[in-house]
Amino acid sequence: MAAREILKNMNLFVDGRGYAGQVTEYNAPDLALLIEDHRAGGMDGPVGLEMGMEGLETSFSLSAYDADVLALFGIAQGRTVACTARGALESYDGTVKAVVHAMRGKITRMARGTWTPGTLPALQVTMRLDYYRETHDGRELHEIDLINMVRVIDGVDQLAEQRAALGI
Repeated sequence: MAAREILKNMNLFVDGRGYAGQVTEYNAPDLALLIEDHRAGGMDGPVGLEMGMEGLETSFSLSAYDADVLALFGIAQGRTVACTARGALESYDGTVKAVVHAMRGKITRMARGTWTPGTLPALQVTMRLDYYRETHDGRELHEIDLINMVRVIDGVDQLAEQRAALGI
């Protein structure tokens, strides 16, 4: 099928508040495994050993200079900010599917940009995440809970046996 699942629109919710009409950009977290080369005697070359995941980070830009979002910077240790990005994917045949990124973490950077009369302000926010879940048309593709050592990929918990071996 031509033109399948094209992102047509999106919305963002920060700490339960919606920012439709104000969110101008959203950067989904990159998912990356930490791979360490291992070569020992009797091996002709190194093999890559997975050593966990790289840190998760997301960012977004708002055209609103929003006091509620600004107030979330530097919240106390142990507290987190919930953030949800929702997208509408549309195919050429008119089928629309939802994609949802549910995240939790700490706002680590607020870039206020340059203020210029007659132009929209930009508030760029960066978050370091400890939780991320992605669903695509109701199908859970990824659930990553770094603190609780959970990594579910397409319904399979990749770390369940490790947690059991550790007694957690």
